[in-house]
Amino acid sequence: MRGTLRTLATAMGLLSIGLATACSPSNPDSGGESGGPDRLVIGTTADVVNYNPLVGNSRTDTWVTNLMYPRLMGMGLDGVRTPYLATEWAYAPDGKSATVTLRDDFTWSDGEKVTADDVVFTIEAVAKEKIGVVAGLIPAFQKATAVSPTKVEFTLSQADGTFLENVGFWMPIVPEHVFGKVGSVQEFANDANWVSAGPYQLTTVERGQRYVLKRMADYPLVDGGPKAAEVVFRVFPDVNTEALALRNGEIDLIANALPPALAKTLEGDSKLKLVKVPSLGWAHMQYNLARKPLDQLAVRQALAAAVDYEAIRRVALQGSAVSSNSSVLTPTLKQWQDPSATEYAHDPAKARQLLTGAGFTDGNADGLFDGLSLRMIYDQADPNIAKWAQLVRDSSKEAGIEIKLEGLERNTYLAKTKERDYDIYAGSWAIMENPPANLTLAFTCKGFINYANACDPALDKLINESRGYLDQAQQKTAIQAAAKIISEQVYDNVLYVEEFTFAHSADWSGFLVQPSELLSIVNPQSLAQATDN
Repeated sequence: MRGTLRTLATAMGLLSIGLATACSPSNPDSGGESGGPDRLVIGTTADVVNYNPLVGNSRTDTWVTNLMYPRLMGMGLDGVRTPYLATEWAYAPDGKSATVTLRDDFTWSDGEKVTADDVVFTIEAVAKEKIGVVAGLIPAFQKATAVSPTKVEFTLSQADGTFLENVGFWMPIVPEHVFGKVGSVQEFANDANWVSAGPYQLTTVERGQRYVLKRMADYPLVDGGPKAAEVVFRVFPDVNTEALALRNGEIDLIANALPPALAKTLEGDSKLKLVKVPSLGWAHMQYNLARKPLDQLAVRQALAAAVDYEAIRRVALQGSAVSSNSSVLTPTLKQWQDPSATEYAHDPAKARQLLTGAGFTDGNADGLFDGLSLRMIYDQADPNIAKWAQLVRDSSKEAGIEIKLEGLERNTYLAKTKERDYDIYAGSWAIMENPPANLTLAFTCKGFINYANACDPALDKLINESRGYLDQAQQKTAIQAAAKIISEQVYDNVLYVEEFTFAHSADWSGFLVQPSELLSIVNPQSLAQATDN
């Protein structure tokens, strides 16, 4: 689930706002103004890499293709699925089949109706070609059948209570009559002649400059169709430059989450509105259990006790984060949260006590335990992690633990992560909204994003048990027990859940807030109903 990792590279600060003036890109839109009543102009910091919605992985890819390809389900602020293309969904009593019922009023931009055949084609292509995140989330899928133009039946190899939510949220629906003619769906670039069934259709691409999408007048989820005739994504070198353009009235909205320091500089500007958005993920450190001495619980507990969690949220995040009580069941997902969870206490003395009990000594009396020097990797372009990594290093030193920081260029960081080449992994998840499915990937013995290399049969049993239940109430008991093991065994050290800040012009209103920096107020429903005041 690499696509859910935080990739925002926004090393920002107040000082660089002024510097950004010199490198602000020219405005390709006539008049040098934001969109006006018929055009919503949005700033982004990257070009589209892939127009195929089943393959695209960057934020800009997703923001643009989300406007063209509907999903079966949307999401509320609490992570609960909401109707989108699908109106109803259910499992059979034995859990080995499931159905979704579709709206009958979605139409592709070339006039073809969106039908059950499109859903069947999409999931079968994903499963056959093992495309993207979705393929890894539907291990029980066997086949799909179009029972009628508006009803799909899925056949599963075993009961899997995560299947419908995973397919509903993660899988964009593509037109069979277009994607079915290209051979390999995974290799289809889809970089021209776009056929859309979302609120907007991509019409113009000027790489490095802008992406223009025109309104789909018959989009059924907004009365009278999308309010703005055009949505334009303009490309900027960084979020500071975006902020400058927003203040100057060149754009109407910044798609990227604002770094906390930059957000504070925009507070009080009467021409702007700031919107708070809860994260669906968390920031964390994971200790590589495949390496000594991190295979010892006492060492992991000592590392957890060495962290000053409150200082990280107060200093590095400037208050824009909340505690998860050291649990992978975060406050955003209140329906899953365990009220009995408590955060690891910052207690350097306890950390020293644990390490002494584990046999570590300080023979040369330099204040550091002998033979306990650990290497922690992180993405140097992530401004938040770059800050709290230093706090972790310093507080760990107080506990007698030496941590050597390795801030890495993004691709190097990803390569070392893939190879599990680290003692401590520092990073953040962007979207972990379905605990039974997410914990399968992140904490079971064969989970492909199991960065701690944890392999605990009792944990596997609980997670697998939760997936077998078809209702959330039954899943919750098992998944809370699993989360408790993860915390007690320090398989993950969850530091905080960030509260993101987004900014738009006060001239625009009606945005619909959804969780995560990926959805925020740039989700398709939000942009379709936004209006110029």
